[in-house]
Amino acid sequence: MAPPSSRRSGHSRRAQYGQFTGYVLAAIGAALGAVLLGVSLWRPTSFNGLRTSASDAVAPVGEANAAVRTGGQSWIDAIGGYFAAGSQNAELRKEVELARIRLKEADAVRTENARLKALLGFRESEIKPVAVARLVGSTAASTRRFAYLGAGREQGVGVGMPVRSPRGVVGRVLEVGDDSARVLLLADTESVIPVRRSKDEVVAFAEGRGDGKLRIRLINLGINPLKKGDVFVTSGAGGYYRPGIAVAIVQQVTADGGVAAVIADPAATDFVSVEPIWQPRAVEAARTPVSEAVGEQAGAE
Repeated sequence: MAPPSSRRSGHSRRAQYGQFTGYVLAAIGAALGAVLLGVSLWRPTSFNGLRTSASDAVAPVGEANAAVRTGGQSWIDAIGGYFAAGSQNAELRKEVELARIRLKEADAVRTENARLKALLGFRESEIKPVAVARLVGSTAASTRRFAYLGAGREQGVGVGMPVRSPRGVVGRVLEVGDDSARVLLLADTESVIPVRRSKDEVVAFAEGRGDGKLRIRLINLGINPLKKGDVFVTSGAGGYYRPGIAVAIVQQVTADGGVAAVIADPAATDFVSVEPIWQPRAVEAARTPVSEAVGEQAGAE
């Protein structure tokens, strides 16, 4: 009979010794565990030193893990905050843009209210305006300076009537239609208006130059008293314009007067007031000799 391929441990002393040693060690471990359990129950503070030593040994590893965990959370929070800040910034930009639009609209409404209040002031003044209308157009491509008014004969507008804005004189009516009129602006080369300096009685003529400026010609020649920044107003001479309405401000001093800018710029004027001629009799008296002279000359021919 052939021998078995392997033998049991009972037939090997080495295997028997190993198994016995295992049992002994297990018994010793169980006994030691029972002793330690009993000691821990009897005197719980007996192993404090061991526990603290073990805690001290593993503390660096715990701190490192905590630092890594905290860093990871901070990094994730930073990324989330970056995307959240981007969306918030976009929303804030939209709100700022809308606020700017609303601010501009409020400025436009405030400006319109101020202009309408000024026009109402015209109506409440001693001189009631003939009409309040809009300037619907103007010439800018030639030396002649005209503007077109959205009111005419049907609204009571007549030739020669002064046209002014809340800032000052714009011009006077030159031609009248049924519902429109042509206005001769102050800057036209055919425009001449008697003026005086606002702070004293220095009188002059404001003549249009055709380039948007006025030439101030002093009546009393001599030492030129004008200075840059002097304001000229209507003097009332001639009978067309009542005195005291702003006309121009001096920008350059010349030998016989100065060069001035029109205060009531037609390009920046929307609504204007048409006022009656201040002294119609004086205007008619100034026209009559001219018409009589023309008639006498025509009869002589």
